[in-house]
Amino acid sequence: MFKLGVIGGGVMAEAIISRLISAKIYQPAEIIISDPQLERRNYLSQQYGVAIADNNKQTTQATEALLLAIKPQIFSAIATELAEAETLSKNTVILSILAGVTLNKLEAAFPHHPVIRIMPNTPATVGAGISAIASGKLVQPSHLDLTRGIFQAVGDVVEVAETLMDAVTGLSGSGPAYVAILIEALADGGVASGLPRPIAAKLALSTVLGTAQLLSESKLHPAELKDRVTSPGGTTIAGVSQLEKAGFRSALIEAVKAATQRSKELGS
Repeated sequence: MFKLGVIGGGVMAEAIISRLISAKIYQPAEIIISDPQLERRNYLSQQYGVAIADNNKQTTQATEALLLAIKPQIFSAIATELAEAETLSKNTVILSILAGVTLNKLEAAFPHHPVIRIMPNTPATVGAGISAIASGKLVQPSHLDLTRGIFQAVGDVVEVAETLMDAVTGLSGSGPAYVAILIEALADGGVASGLPRPIAAKLALSTVLGTAQLLSESKLHPAELKDRVTSPGGTTIAGVSQLEKAGFRSALIEAVKAATQRSKELGS
């Protein structure tokens, strides 16, 4: 018996199922996946031992959850196809990681099912992501518990009102790109100061990774950690002063706001 159905076998879907299997939340035989590409279906079957489907309707046999991991542009076509399926139980929760597809659209497509919208981010592929979830009208505590269990396999989970989903997209959804630019810029600064590129890249990456871990484990406010590192008349305050002159904080704030606005536009 299949417990989890997945429509779309892309990178995020693979990250989720791989972690679910390794954490023994689901057995491979309890997962069925559909994808339009035969090569991709065969890879997922061979790599993880899951069942594969050559059409999306077969995934509706799942008794616990049906995960939509497709491109938002094809949602309407997929929803129409699934509406004709007779095997989808009313107890099956619909999970959507489709950016811009609202709960209203999801509930219109699946009017008799609990629907939960999720926004994961790319660090989920290494089990270090964070996912925000927003619940539809028919969602019960058991559905939330199930969803948390699935997405905690790839990182942390927070619950938000759907009205905040665009802000989630602007911050954590797009945020890995901002951090990647930060790491690249730190490494470039090291090279400009005379460090060999491999050493500069390693120092930059380890500094960001270590700082994030320190903040997470110590529960220090970022400003407090900054103050601890910044001694009077020292090197760090000289660097911080340049960041302030360049509008570093403002640039990040505006980046999140711009990405949030773009998310709203794409969902309208």
